[in-house]
Amino acid sequence: MVILTILIALISFLLIAIILIQNPKGGGVDSTFGGSQANQLFGAAGSTEIVEKVTWGLAAALFVLCIVAALMVGGSSAGTEQLLTQ
Repeated sequence: MVILTILIALISFLLIAIILIQNPKGGGVDSTFGGSQANQLFGAAGSTEIVEKVTWGLAAALFVLCIVAALMVGGSSAGTEQLLTQ
């Protein structure tokens, strides 16, 4: 359970960072975070597409890990209640 919590915290931090890197007007990677190099490497459209895919991937991973954590916590408390009532 500790590893799952650490993964959730790490993915949350990465998701915050990747969202802050995005340009609010949809123009590509922000130049403050080295966006000019990314634009040269991938092109302006390619860099925004990669950042968007990473954002959706991290969001999906966070969603799945939170569901798994809730099921693990819910499953362990139900087992404890059954032991106490017997």
